[in-house]
Amino acid sequence: MSTLLIKNGTILTMNPAMDIIHGDIFIEDGVIVEIPTVKDQADQVIDASGKLVLPGFVQVHVHLNQTLFRGTADDMDVVDWLKRRIWPFEQVHSYESVYASARLSILEMIRSGTTTAVTMETLNHTEAAFQAADEMGFRAVIGNAIMDRWEAGTEMKGEDTQTALEKSMQLLREFHGKANGRLHYGFCPRGTRNATDELWQEVAKIAREEHVLVHSHAGENKEQTQRLSAYGGSEVEYLNKMGVLGPNLVIAHAIWLTDEEHDLLADSGTHVAHCPSANFKLASGIAPIPAMLAKGINVAIGADGAPCNNNLDAFVEMRRAALIHKPRFGPRSMSAEKVLQMMTMGGARAAGLDREIGSLEQGKKADLVLIDQDVPHAYPTIASSPVVRVVYEHQSRDVDTVIIDGEVVLQNGKPVHFDEMDILSQSNAALSDLLNRLSEPLRSEVIG
Repeated sequence: MSTLLIKNGTILTMNPAMDIIHGDIFIEDGVIVEIPTVKDQADQVIDASGKLVLPGFVQVHVHLNQTLFRGTADDMDVVDWLKRRIWPFEQVHSYESVYASARLSILEMIRSGTTTAVTMETLNHTEAAFQAADEMGFRAVIGNAIMDRWEAGTEMKGEDTQTALEKSMQLLREFHGKANGRLHYGFCPRGTRNATDELWQEVAKIAREEHVLVHSHAGENKEQTQRLSAYGGSEVEYLNKMGVLGPNLVIAHAIWLTDEEHDLLADSGTHVAHCPSANFKLASGIAPIPAMLAKGINVAIGADGAPCNNNLDAFVEMRRAALIHKPRFGPRSMSAEKVLQMMTMGGARAAGLDREIGSLEQGKKADLVLIDQDVPHAYPTIASSPVVRVVYEHQSRDVDTVIIDGEVVLQNGKPVHFDEMDILSQSNAALSDLLNRLSEPLRSEVIG
């Protein structure tokens, strides 16, 4: 039995009452036992004086394997981005390069307070992403990209249906529920344009039987959406026909959807992953998030991939999510409280983990972030809400301590159990090897 005591913090519980407590938290074997607590001894004591204590952030749309491509696919729309960069890069990934990319991704997310991510990887080597998450103490729902259809307009080609499904089933059997329940598998058909009717229907059936998440893209790019509508209606309507809509489905982006599709999402309990930075950078558009929230759709937040964002920083995504909708929907449309809920309980709900994480309450897993308040960009503090400061003022460099499953993984802003410089240097080496595996015209185009 191991115990951890966090003392003297300003605790943003994110519970249903949104209670803010000044006090202590007692953790035993990775679970919050008392909040607040009067206990004054534990195996490990962390003084949180001058710090905010809040649930770890939950990002619900990330591509761990793509972080290695950061800075190589700038100033393109999503179709060009896929065709000229991402798909060729993903095709030459090795186990080692996926592992290096995943470690870099997780390091960056932990340093900005993210303790859980829902991720979609590529066709091969997804076990390397699981290895990285396991070794680094990260909580994740990870899925192999499932593709059995060629996407018109790109070079993206998948596998036969049976092979794609068998890969996912193998990963499900090997990793789902492992590492004290930190690791989960999620089925990831890449999109409606990448998977056949047969595959979608089979995924919907298996996911229901196995009680696992389904994670995909929909409504991201206007031209893609228009092209797809010419072949049988909208994406969400199509997913509804395939029987996949429901509370175990997360769709990323959801920009170019109709009002009728919003109703389908709300009625089915399907979750949306809002990716504001990626949507901006790829010129995809702005998802009408306030309108979705008004209809009762659970919306969470994700950074997407580093090549279409350039960082995986939860603070950047929260601030952007709070700001970009105000010109269209009004200054009160996306409050700081609402955005922080999206990054904590909203994310936990989308990941299917809201009984375990997302708020600081008795009986929940101890996934916490301690943020240093004594920084110039968050002062003065005496008249402002700490929730407002987290969303609008604080930055990733203010993250002092990160705890996942009761284990301290970041302390005083530094990783506890892994070598940061080793991760950084290995990412450079892995990218160099990957570039050498590209075709000569593309390699020259990328490196100049």
